[in-house]
Amino acid sequence: MNKYRSHNCNELRKKNVGSDVILSGWVNKKRDHGNLLFLDLRDNYGITQCIIDKENPQFKDLEKIQLETVVKINGSVVDRSNETINKDIETGEIEVAIKSYEILGACNELPMPIFSDQEYSEEIRLKYRFLDLRRKKIHENIILRSKVISFIRKEMNDLGFLEFQTPILTSSSPEGARDFLVPSRLNPGKFYALPQAPQQFKQLIMVSGFDKYFQIAPCFRDEDARADRSPGEFYQLDLEMSFVEQQDVFDVVEKLLVNTFKKFSNKKLMFDQFPKISYSEALIKYGSDKPDLRNPLIINDITEIFKRDDVSFEIFKKLIKSGSKARCIVTKNTKDKPRSFFDNIDKWAKEQGASGLAYFTIEKDKEISAKGPVGKFFSKEALKEIMNSTGANVGDSIFLACNKPNEIEKITSLARDKIARDLGIIDENLFAFCWIVDYPMFEKDELTNKIKFSHNPFSMPQGDIDKINFDKPLDILAYQYDIVCNGIELSSGAIRNHIPELMYKLFSVAGYTKKEVNDKFSGMINALCFGAPPHGGIAPGIDRIVMLLANEKNIREVTMFPMNQNAQDLMMNAPSEIDEEQLKELNLSLKLKK
Repeated sequence: MNKYRSHNCNELRKKNVGSDVILSGWVNKKRDHGNLLFLDLRDNYGITQCIIDKENPQFKDLEKIQLETVVKINGSVVDRSNETINKDIETGEIEVAIKSYEILGACNELPMPIFSDQEYSEEIRLKYRFLDLRRKKIHENIILRSKVISFIRKEMNDLGFLEFQTPILTSSSPEGARDFLVPSRLNPGKFYALPQAPQQFKQLIMVSGFDKYFQIAPCFRDEDARADRSPGEFYQLDLEMSFVEQQDVFDVVEKLLVNTFKKFSNKKLMFDQFPKISYSEALIKYGSDKPDLRNPLIINDITEIFKRDDVSFEIFKKLIKSGSKARCIVTKNTKDKPRSFFDNIDKWAKEQGASGLAYFTIEKDKEISAKGPVGKFFSKEALKEIMNSTGANVGDSIFLACNKPNEIEKITSLARDKIARDLGIIDENLFAFCWIVDYPMFEKDELTNKIKFSHNPFSMPQGDIDKINFDKPLDILAYQYDIVCNGIELSSGAIRNHIPELMYKLFSVAGYTKKEVNDKFSGMINALCFGAPPHGGIAPGIDRIVMLLANEKNIREVTMFPMNQNAQDLMMNAPSEIDEEQLKELNLSLKLKK
């Protein structure tokens, strides 16, 4: 028998009553009742209540023991009385009467409580992450993460995918986020880059004749932190398939995600087959290419209404003449909402930097009319047209905004979420997945006015490749797609461009010469010249999947050792300075900005 334990702290039941046992774990909590001391012993598996009475010579020592001390306990299992049964823990029908104990690991004074999940400062939590990870909620999140990854691996194997590992030290890429660079000692003045994603390698695996690849891939991007994005590194389920079209990728990913979310959550899936929404439609209907489909509110374009003579809302009419768009959000059966509800939405919009949200409520006495600050600017015929185009009915309210396309999308997207939450109409017990498809291949840089890739430069353009009009690059759509759940983007993917000459042509539109393409993507472009199959893939984020399953708002709650907002590891003091000898060895010198 193991000298530290005969059972773990979640194992003992009524059938063990009368047995002598050995338990080891952390002192989670103590309750001193004078003649009796109750001690909750915790390990990875659960909690067992232990008791010792004052007649035991070790009673006084145990009374003084610091919480989180690691102890070994010898004792016997006894029944709890009916009134003391604890139904909140699986060992709640028994307790262990302590005969003797031994300290295995002493504990200093704690900088934070462990036995509760109360909020604590991020700085303390990250500096003492090894303590933070002992707390029940985050401990369970990390165990969930492990189980999810194991399940995904099994599912991918069952789907016929093979797991391969791609290099960590690679070359820098000109696209995407900033690279993390690693100086080469053997090649002075040259640098490796940590991979932002295994993009080129997984395509090369397809060119190498392997049909279905996956890995749980570490990715490194020098980006700022967000609630749903870790600074520095993250993990994704990277996959690629040969001889496939877009729908083939969708079928694999939908099956995987449906199985995973049904396995690890009690929430319902809104769709087992995920709807496909074009990028352009998403921007109009939801103001975003990351729509939360749990929200039933839809944004409508009503720009044409303001070209009518019987609409006298001059502020909007002038803006539309200068190129702005008018959009509206219909809220159902809100005629009885107080004036403060509408005014608060308008005030909130101004706090977001917009000019506000105009509003009115549709009424009918003998004829259709509009009640509200801007209702008087619309004739009954104009109101009827709005009702026909938006599906609004009598008793519904309409919020309106007008601005340049980018600005109107931003404020209506935020307003759609704000209004729905104020009305309480988002079902928090749902997972709503969707595909966003038909992304434009190119976009215009707002600062430089130059054409650049909008998504992934290695994507295949849609349509007959012999008939693509490269003189109108902004009209070219690509086989690029995102998977979105509850307003969170889980992944981007694409059917890849496997034709070298087409790749040169597309890169030339974005300002790259043939020599630059050969220099930057030598491995890729060379491989495509030796018989490349049509192929495509995607890479859902593991961290975001687990975040959704754990019902967490911040990705740090499902990451074992995350960095803080400034990309610092407070526990390991990284990044850190290095000494002169290391710099010399790498042929480097520092010239820091003041």
